[in-house]
Parts: sequence; structure tokens; C-alpha cells
Amino acid sequence: MSAIRKDDFGGRLPTQIESATADQLRQIIASQTKEGEDTKLTVMPGDGEPKTITLSPALTESLMSLLRLVSSRQGFQMIPLSADLTTQQAADLLNVSRPYLIKLLEAGEIPYATVGRHRRIKAEDLFAYKEVRDAERREALSELAKMDAELLLKGY
Repeated sequence: MSAIRKDDFGGRLPTQIESATADQLRQIIASQTKEGEDTKLTVMPGDGEPKTITLSPALTESLMSLLRLVSSRQGFQMIPLSADLTTQQAADLLNVSRPYLIKLLEAGEIPYATVGRHRRIKAEDLFAYKEVRDAERREALSELAKMDAELLLKGY
């Protein structure tokens, strides 16, 4: 068995040990969390003096999401909103082809900057586009479900 790597999860999946540890930590945090309130955790650093850490609700939810991914042995990647993405990275995040992404960029759907001959997309702009696109998809799906229910009531 290979030694546990001390790097991030950028190019690998969590090990069983990492998964179990993440699940244990997730359960500890969940037991201390009350919805909408700060979460207070007491930790014991190397100096032996207990310290209380206060996590805001947003930080608690972000940490819990990360721990859920690790505990279920899923891969993930953290991308700062200020990051500049290549067209391939942006296409991968949207789960579309690179040529389709280029069409979106050229149509003005997503802002981008040109660096030399290369296009760069701010992660923040990409995620904003994705949020709008996903909301439109949810709305369209909801409308289709409503139409389907109406047809069922009419006996079709």
C-alpha cells in the first residue's frame, strides 16, 4: 500500500482513510451546528491549550460540502472566483464542448478577455452564466412537468 500523499485532491480521489476521517469530522461539525447560527468548535492545537473556533453559517456549509465530497470519495476541484480559466477549463466546468463555448463567448453570452491569442474567462463570470442557465433549465423543466400533469388529467 502506498503512503498517503500530502498534496491536494487536484488530480486524485480521496483514499479510504481520508474518506473515513472526513466523515468523522463532518459528523462532529454536524452535531455542533444549528441552522442559521454560528458553529463553535473547540480544538486542541499542539501547544495543549484548547481554542474555540467560530464558523459562520456560510463557512460551515462550505466546509460540510467539502467534507461530504471527500467522505464519499468523490473528486473535486476548488476554483477561486477571481481565477482566469482557459476555454477548455471553462467548457469542462459547463460540461459543453470547447467549440460550443467559443460560440457562447463570441455571442457575448459570457464575458472574456484576450491574452495574446488566447481567451480567458473569469470564473466569477462563468459561474454567473451557469447559474442563469441552470435557473432557465429548471424553469423550463418545471413548465414541462406542469404541462405533462395537465395532459394526464385530461386523459392523454
